[in-house]
Amino acid sequence: MRKVLFVALAFAATSAFAFHCPKDMKAIDAALPKANLSAEQMAEVKKLRAEGEAYHKAGKHQEAVDSLGKAMKILGIAGN
Repeated sequence: MRKVLFVALAFAATSAFAFHCPKDMKAIDAALPKANLSAEQMAEVKKLRAEGEAYHKAGKHQEAVDSLGKAMKILGIAGN
């Protein structure tokens, strides 16, 4: 019974992250054109956003959330 519960909770957490990623990517994409960043910061945000999308597509949602969160922090926008 514990194993079933653990698997169910793990699946729920992974699913939650999976839905979180596209929202974060949209927020980053919306903020980029208005961002007042240095060229280095802009490059870093774009790199982190691309990494986040790649992680998301690979099913590595915690890594995606982490990368996207770093990009959002540089942009000064709040996560969902």
